[in-house]
Amino acid sequence: MLQCVFVLSDSGEVMVEKQMTAHRVDRGICGWFWDYVLAHAGGDASKVVVSPTHYLFQVYRNGVTFLACTQVEMPPLMAIEFLSRVADVLTDYLGDLNEDIIKDNFVLVYQILDEMMDNGFPLTTEPNILKEMIAPPNIVSKMLNVVTGKSSNLGNKLPDAAASFVPWRTTVVKDASNEVYVNIVEELDACVNREGALVKCEAYGKIQVNSSLPGVPELSLSFSNPTIINDVRFHPCVRFRPWESNQILSFVPPDGQFELMSYRVKKLKAIPIYVKPQLTSDSGNCRVNVMVGIKNDPGKPIDSITVQFRLPPLIASADLTANYGTVDILADQTCLWTIGQIPKDKAPSLSGNLCLEEGLTHLHTFPTFEVKFKIMGVALSGLQIDKLEVRNTPNAPYKGFRAQTQAGRYEVRS
Repeated sequence: MLQCVFVLSDSGEVMVEKQMTAHRVDRGICGWFWDYVLAHAGGDASKVVVSPTHYLFQVYRNGVTFLACTQVEMPPLMAIEFLSRVADVLTDYLGDLNEDIIKDNFVLVYQILDEMMDNGFPLTTEPNILKEMIAPPNIVSKMLNVVTGKSSNLGNKLPDAAASFVPWRTTVVKDASNEVYVNIVEELDACVNREGALVKCEAYGKIQVNSSLPGVPELSLSFSNPTIINDVRFHPCVRFRPWESNQILSFVPPDGQFELMSYRVKKLKAIPIYVKPQLTSDSGNCRVNVMVGIKNDPGKPIDSITVQFRLPPLIASADLTANYGTVDILADQTCLWTIGQIPKDKAPSLSGNLCLEEGLTHLHTFPTFEVKFKIMGVALSGLQIDKLEVRNTPNAPYKGFRAQTQAGRYEVRS
């Protein structure tokens, strides 16, 4: 049972305080928590913290910390999942999530928290139902609130879906175009050591669905190779037994966009592009040469390629140029090389010289190169959709499929 939820800014300011039970939690707990965060600034602060008086749970999103407190033992994952759902719902309502947006819409934030939890227990967490109960903000409603002085967006009646066996779906879907789109979105994490050997390569993926189907449709999604995926996490609409027995996703979808499942594919053997850095230092200078090229052609264009690295400490000046793309030295001493697409007629390379501070002859700390890219039309994990069956619709719907891979934590040591 959660007793209180706080929303904190990046400076530790309490922007929202929502007491969930009759037992009030003193705001001073936020000061203790912030001292703990500052003490662990060098590393990742734990999501579960035990203070002298409370159990604390935190979720951090875009400079905003969601903090929940309780004095009784409870499953930590329930608290973390609830805070994550609060952050997702606010992002869905407000379009983005940051300190200024929270302050501009704090009345709406209080209303949403009021409906999402009742007496310390999660109640209504589905965006579809919440949007029927609390209207999302828009320009017209904001102008009417200013003119009339009314600041509440609460509806007058309880949504029908609140008592439905599929509470994530509205009972009457308006403007249903009889379409469903399934997107595979993956992030590739990789680590390449200084000898050029692949140490680790994993893909973290999401199955995103955009449904605009009438009535209460039944969907079944199957994969050609479901055995490669691990650590799956499902939307509440997914029935677990068909997946457990046959690796089939059977579900009644919410209306609109939602994340059907997330997964991980481990021990991948191939990476799409290579980065070969060479750094040699002597006599107070460090010569830099970095080459980039396609290692395993995915069959689709590789776009938005960038390579960046932080300049080592004790560097007096840097003179770096590239035969393709642009090179920028940012204010935080990060070198950003923007390539875009790799041309067919030459391999992009970056070269130049780093001058060490006076008194130094050799570079003792070598940088790690971070690579970003995007590939449309392919999932590098190899996951493929076999078929999507749609039942309980008056007409055969249009079905669309798409895949995308982008770099996550893709590092090359030097």
